[in-house]
Amino acid sequence: MEEFESKLLPILRQGVSVVKMVFFKTLKEHLRDRHPDKDVTFINMLTGAVVNDIFGSHNTAEPFPPFVSENRLLIEETLKRVPLELVDMMVPLTDALRVQVLCDRQEGIDSLSILVHANDLKLLLVPREVPLPAHFMKLARELGDKHNLLLPPEIKKLDS
Repeated sequence: MEEFESKLLPILRQGVSVVKMVFFKTLKEHLRDRHPDKDVTFINMLTGAVVNDIFGSHNTAEPFPPFVSENRLLIEETLKRVPLELVDMMVPLTDALRVQVLCDRQEGIDSLSILVHANDLKLLLVPREVPLPAHFMKLARELGDKHNLLLPPEIKKLDS
């Protein structure tokens, strides 16, 4: 079982990363439309701050801490709008957050606070069951393909 888990966890984490990348891309496009007066750097930093907040990872490298501090209200407003304006991302976000916390738990990390925070933001579809690994990876693969982040399976076969 340990060998199985040691192979499965990195694959599941890759799936979480795909969902994060798609969410980043989707949110960035949404914020660009919502804030046409802001430059690309600002939109990228705002998007990153929101994604990092949701997934519980905070960038401590400059210039991010001052940006987050100076734009805390806009970040919070954006977080509140995600479940209302990016409805198509709710299932992938719910599943990715749950899988991330499960992977963390398997590695001895207590990150349950990420789910509590996401639930407070109304980002979790609570009645939705935790996905089985195969279902989650299928969702991540389809999402990545739809957003041109992954090679189609036919091309992957040709490359191997």
